[in-house]
Amino acid sequence: MRKKQSISNGANPFRKDFPILATKINGKPLVYLDNAATAHKPRQVLDAVDEFYTTYNANIHRGIHTLSQKATEAVDNARDIVQRFIGAERASEVIFTYGTTFGINFVAYAWAERFLKSGDEIMLSVMEHHANTVPWLELQKRKRIKLS
Repeated sequence: MRKKQSISNGANPFRKDFPILATKINGKPLVYLDNAATAHKPRQVLDAVDEFYTTYNANIHRGIHTLSQKATEAVDNARDIVQRFIGAERASEVIFTYGTTFGINFVAYAWAERFLKSGDEIMLSVMEHHANTVPWLELQKRKRIKLS
């Protein structure tokens, strides 16, 4: 458990977890606000990814050799942790994707295939991210749904 740190000096105690935030731009500490496009990773994530790729990188759920078994165990353990964290009923409800756009598209298409029919209407705000408009525009043509 992380100890609470005083931030009375205005410093963010979490900056130290993100190596890229040690970067200086024009002599000032980096402030990165484009997280919708790319979210920077904390040291803990970078270390875990490095450990995976340098220690037991292999296909998961597809091999009987030692590295595949270790990789499968690591991913399954991560899925169990996420399941508990988000309160999912089963670990099988947790799906890892390689990015937010893919995840949004995956959910939109999977849900739409099962539940939408011709004439149904989807309401989108003008503030939607591009990743959340493309699947609906494609489904509008294919399933003849309405967008508003």
